[in-house]
Parts: sequence; C-alpha cells; structure tokens
Amino acid sequence: MSLLKVQNLQVRYPRSDGAVVENLSFSIQKGECLGLVGESGSGKTQTAMAIMGLLPTNAKIGGSVLIEQTEILGASTATLNQIRARRIAMVFQDPLSALNPYICIGSQLQRILLEHKFCPPNEAVQRVLAMLTKVGLPDPDRQFRVFPHQLSGGMRQRVMIGAALLGAPDLLIADEPTTALDVTVQAQVLTLLASIREETDAALLLITHDLSVVAGHCDRLLVMDRGRLVEEGKTAKIFASPSSDKMKALLAVAPRIDRNAPTTQAGDDVVLDARDISVGFKERRLGGHKNLHAVRSTDISLRRGETLAIVGESGSGKTSLVRALVGLIPTTGVVSFLGDRLAATVGARTALQHRNLQMIFQDPLASLNPAMRIVNIVAEPLIVHGENTQAQATATAMLARVGISSEYLYRFPHELSGGQAQRVAIARALILKPAVLICDEAVAALDGTVQEEILNLLQAEQAQSGVAIVFITHDLAVVRQLGHRVAVMYMGRLCEVADNDALFSRPRHPYTRALLDAVPVPDPDIQSTHRSLIGEVGSILSPPSGCPFHPRCEHAIVMCSDRLPDFREEPFGSVACHRADELDLGY
Repeated sequence: MSLLKVQNLQVRYPRSDGAVVENLSFSIQKGECLGLVGESGSGKTQTAMAIMGLLPTNAKIGGSVLIEQTEILGASTATLNQIRARRIAMVFQDPLSALNPYICIGSQLQRILLEHKFCPPNEAVQRVLAMLTKVGLPDPDRQFRVFPHQLSGGMRQRVMIGAALLGAPDLLIADEPTTALDVTVQAQVLTLLASIREETDAALLLITHDLSVVAGHCDRLLVMDRGRLVEEGKTAKIFASPSSDKMKALLAVAPRIDRNAPTTQAGDDVVLDARDISVGFKERRLGGHKNLHAVRSTDISLRRGETLAIVGESGSGKTSLVRALVGLIPTTGVVSFLGDRLAATVGARTALQHRNLQMIFQDPLASLNPAMRIVNIVAEPLIVHGENTQAQATATAMLARVGISSEYLYRFPHELSGGQAQRVAIARALILKPAVLICDEAVAALDGTVQEEILNLLQAEQAQSGVAIVFITHDLAVVRQLGHRVAVMYMGRLCEVADNDALFSRPRHPYTRALLDAVPVPDPDIQSTHRSLIGEVGSILSPPSGCPFHPRCEHAIVMCSDRLPDFREEPFGSVACHRADELDLGY
C-alpha cells in the first residue's frame, strides 16, 4: 500500500483562466524520495498545499489525496491537526512568512512539541536545542533566543527544516528546502534528510528547481508544466533520456560550475569603494549585553560594468556587508560613490544617490508592499522620483522584460509564487536604471529557465548601461557564469578575493576549495566530490583565535591558531591564509 496516493487532483481559482493543477495523479511509498520539478507557477507548491490541507478557502479542489486510508481533501480541522506534524510535515518555501515574527525561535519550536504532545514540558528545551544542532545552525544556544528577522535567510530555512522534523513525520514535504542554503550546508541538510529516511523509513517529497539536488537524492521524478504532469519515471532514466520538451529545456539551462566565465569586460572607473567597513550589533544576554561583530574591517571596490560576487556560508556577514553599503544598518568605515563619501545612513543620502544604489532583497515577499498591486509596486519608484508620466506603461514593459505577463499586473504579492515575487523585486530595482545594483540572493528562488533569463537580463543590462553589480549568492555555478571577481567571506572576514578564472581553477584559501568541492552536479551518474568540513561554523560572539577557519581546516598548523593572517595582495587577487604560498589547492 502507498503511504500517499494522489488521484486526479485539480486546483482552480475564480480569477484563473485554467486549473493551476489539473488531473494530477501519483503515489509515494514508505522510505522513497520523490522529486517534483517544474518552472515557477507550474503548480508544484499548490500540489504540496493541497496535500497539507492548506489551500485558501476560495480554491476549488477536486480529486483525492489519501495518507494511507485517510482522506485529506475535505477533512475536518480535527483530522488535519492529527495528520499534520505527526504524519505529514512541510518545510515551506518562504521561511520568513512561515515563522511568527513576534516569537523567538526556541519558543516557536517548543510550541510544536508541546501542542502535539511529542514530549513532556521539561524536555522541550533540550529537544529543540538538539534539533537546531542537528540541522547545522551555528551557536544554537544563541539562536534559540533570537527572532526570525535576526537570522539570515539560510538560518531561517534551517529552523524551518528543524521544526518540520521535530515530530518525526511519516512524510516530509520539502518545498525548496535548500534554496537559501550555501553549498556546504545544503550538502549537510540533504545528508540529514537522507539519514532520517534511512533511520525512520520516512518518505520525502522534494520540490525544487535545482536539478543538481534532484540528481543526487531522488529515486523517482515528476516533471510538471502549467499544472499538468508531463513526465514521470526513475530519476537516472529521465536525466539520461528525457521524453518531454520541458525536461529537456530544464536540463539545458541547469547551472554548471564548468561553464565559461562572463565575456563582458569591466571598466576602469571605480564607482563604489568601501574601506574598513565593520558592522556590529549589541546582543542582549543574561546579565547585560555583548557585542556581536557581523563584519570586521572589510575593504571592497567595484568598477563600472563589473560584477563582484560575494559567497560564503550562511551567517558569514554577506548580507550585513551589503546592507551597510546601502546605508540600511549602522556601520563604521567609509563608503564612497563616484568619489563622494556617502552618509552612513540611507535617510541622510541624496535622492540621486538613492536612485543610483538599488538593492534586490533576499526575501521578495517581505520586501513587496502587501497592499499594493504588482504594476503599482514597480511604478512607485518612478513616481517617487518625479517621473509620473507613463510610469505604469514603463512598469508594464519592465515586468514583461523579467517574465511577468499582463495577467499578473493587478494581482497582490501574496497571489504570486516565490519566483514570480522575486522577478517583481528585480523589475522594481532595475526600473530606475541604477549605477550600482546590489543583489542579495536575487535568483535563489527562481527555476532554471527563469534564472537563466534573469542572469542574461542582468548581463545585457550591464553591457548596455554599464551598471555595476554586487551579487550575493550561495550558488557557485551562478557565480561562474556571472561574476568578474569573487569575494569569499567567513565569519565576518574576507578570506579570498580573486578573478573568476583564477578562483575556480586555482583557489588559494582552503575554505574556497571546500566550497568548490561541495557544488553538486546535475547528473545522477556523477558522484559528488563533497567532503564535509570538519566541525561547525564557530560563534561570532566568541570567534576562535587566529584564523577564524582554522578549527575546520585540514591544513591548519600552530601558527593558524595563534595569529590572524594578513589579507595580502596576490597577482590574481588577495588572500588571508598563512600557508597560501605553499599549498596547491588547484584542480
């Protein structure tokens, strides 16, 4: 008997031209990992929400969804509450929207344990701390007390995974569970999910646009297109010989680390220069406050027409650094734009400076006004800067450029998929034609074909206007395609900055090599070269002495723990490693 059986599932909405899910049938066996792939808006998430009984009241649902002998469609709230968390649990695509912003992380996870009576109250705290450790959250004692907005996107995603696993469900539905994770933590989380399946015989429905993840972890694969199932079968067979045009298209644009570097040339003029940037926060602790240093004494520069990619594990300081550049958080140091020193806070900067420095945020739904329609959101920057004439027409054209058709113009953000919301955020940032565009995981939520379109769009915009781009991402395959230079961060510090070709062919820092080794390959026949790093990321409240990476570095010597390495210039970049000259980390 199948653990889950879906028969002729249909999902429709009153204002939709057709069904968002139509006549979908499939089953999942105990212990099986089933992959569900397709472009943004193909019906993947709607399928998952139907299985969980979480579709909105205006959805018209047909068909049948059975968890063994229990029907989920049309079930009472009492029945669904018995199923959720215990039989079926879900990791949602947007962790910031799924987590309660008013309750600290530890309390939210404790509530799951206590409301479902998974353990007695006196065991709840330790169970939560153990789970936060299990999903790789650095410094779990600290993270237990923080609120969702105080965590990076990758950390919030790991909290969601931990919350879903607390009840040891028979079926885990993971909707883009590794989208916000860097490659090393992605490998750790996927290994964790695989070990849980092996230990408990739980099934996994893995919804993702990352074919590299599917290739290495899914037994079978479903391919959806516009609400319909277009291909189904063993993963290895589909990858070797796809029968549907949709799967062929997805494979053709799957990011690969062996792609060529960008062909556009950067200019010589420095448009953005940051010197000695440090970002600190006061962390409230029992008995007082403690200083948390998110970014330490960092220098970066950006030339006209250049893309600087910033990579590093979740919590390494990437987002704090770029928010400091934009003036969204307090910082020390000097940020200059075209030679003029910028005020430390965004409110003190001029309208022209606002226009020329635009940012695409990591959480698109959180950055879009929920009360405004899509076309008005994109037109608003033009209106704010006094360009009222043809603002909506210009916004409509820009939305079309990023793949948002006219049928979505008057929808609200919550009516879009995660990928569609990200495209709206990109359109809003580009509409002012900025000189510097800062992208914080701007393509993480996008499927392969749309991701390729957006990357091509950014490169075309750069070639045409000379816009300089700071591009934060955990996807090194995207970095290979887009970045002229790459900056690698670890625990608030730069450990390497190098030209694209030099970094990918001969990394100078052991941490950079570890990141490259962890990149998965979109081919089931190719085994990953990933080797797990030793230990976990240290606490930024109490960083290790010397080189911050030395506790996890297989090449560390006594000097590494005693003294912080200098960040020194090299022929093709800069590196902070005592042994950079003697180690051969090339491929």
